[in-house]
Amino acid sequence: MSQVQLPPTKAVIVPGNGAGNVEKSNWYGWVWKRLRQIPGFQCLLRNMPDPVTARERLWLPFMESELQCDEQTIIIGHSSGAAAAMRYAETHKVYAVILVSAYTSDLGDENERESGYFNRPWQWEKIKANCRHIVQFGSTDDPFLPWSEQQEVANGLATELHKYTNRGHFQNTEFSELISVVQGMLDEAA
Repeated sequence: MSQVQLPPTKAVIVPGNGAGNVEKSNWYGWVWKRLRQIPGFQCLLRNMPDPVTARERLWLPFMESELQCDEQTIIIGHSSGAAAAMRYAETHKVYAVILVSAYTSDLGDENERESGYFNRPWQWEKIKANCRHIVQFGSTDDPFLPWSEQQEVANGLATELHKYTNRGHFQNTEFSELISVVQGMLDEAA
């Protein structure tokens, strides 16, 4: 018996840690405003609990209960938000995850270690089974993340990889390529 695939009805932007007011940080507000203009589509962008350490034990329940990430949700995760999106998708079905500046270890950083995302192996097969689409944006000149970690995510999840050499940690104020990817998913589902 085949399962009916429901189309995506919303996107949820999960920011990186330390973002402060997320509407004014990086590209989050710019993407949020544009995705909200798509008829019949919702986009959520909220300040996360524990925004500096980004603890998994606080972020994942918030994503489930407050942001209501479900099978019709495209989770857009940046940096720590990408780690949260991957861990969330290990145990929850979502329409898609779009990972921006994703990585696989605590990078030797105490704050990253405290977040809780990196204390066990990644469950790549579960993530793939729970997502209809997995798209990744990464840049080889990221000052915080070695390319090897970004490539490990791409390999583990067989992502649709958008690889750049000049985008750093994707902290720009606009991100039109991301809008195009979301629009492509919506067009495909229509």
